[in-house]
Amino acid sequence: MSVIRSCLESVRSQVQQCANGRNINLVAVSKFHPVEQLMEAYEAGQRHFGENYMQEFLAKADLMPKDVQWHFIGNMQSQKCKKIASVKNLYAIETIDNEKKARLVNQAREAIQTPLRVYVQINTSGEPNKAGVMPSEALELCKIVQSLEYLRLQGLMTIGSISHSHLQDQNPDFQLLSDLRLKLQKELNSALELSMGMSSDFPLAIKYGSDSVRVGSSIFGSRPEEKPESVVSSN
Repeated sequence: MSVIRSCLESVRSQVQQCANGRNINLVAVSKFHPVEQLMEAYEAGQRHFGENYMQEFLAKADLMPKDVQWHFIGNMQSQKCKKIASVKNLYAIETIDNEKKARLVNQAREAIQTPLRVYVQINTSGEPNKAGVMPSEALELCKIVQSLEYLRLQGLMTIGSISHSHLQDQNPDFQLLSDLRLKLQKELNSALELSMGMSSDFPLAIKYGSDSVRVGSSIFGSRPEEKPESVVSSN
């Protein structure tokens, strides 16, 4: 058994143990890892993969099997929205944090006549360097997303503070997003999923109600510090 397959099975087991019967989506975050490693996870049954950078995402989407369900989970610049959203087997964009991006993604999906799931990204930690809309502005943005014909509001996403991710029993970012979901579901009269939790804290995120966890290093190992020149291994 390959190391990646073994690690993937270990993460799946942990997810199942924490889920208490709930269906949790595991997104394998493959940033900076070559296609060969993604294929090891794919051959072990993994279909949901997450990417952070447009060029890397587009290159991998072109090379990987077409039944892969891609999640774009990186900070998305407005001028790149169209290219990212035009990938037909894109499952979701998880980083919608303003009206302009929402409308650009909607236009791109209208062009291919296919609706797209999106998550509104929330800045739960209040850190100025973090992307995401502030919690107090989330309702307005969610309503805008709901009004757009080719977008489907899937839920809320957060990347919490690094310091909170190392806490063992409680996490203010997860608590805030969980509470915000309850409030917004009433206001919007619509069910919302939560995308929160990464390698260091996904078990706790699931306990707080996360429906989707984004796990990278626990599956693929430590990623290179610098972006590789190619998405294909040079070995």
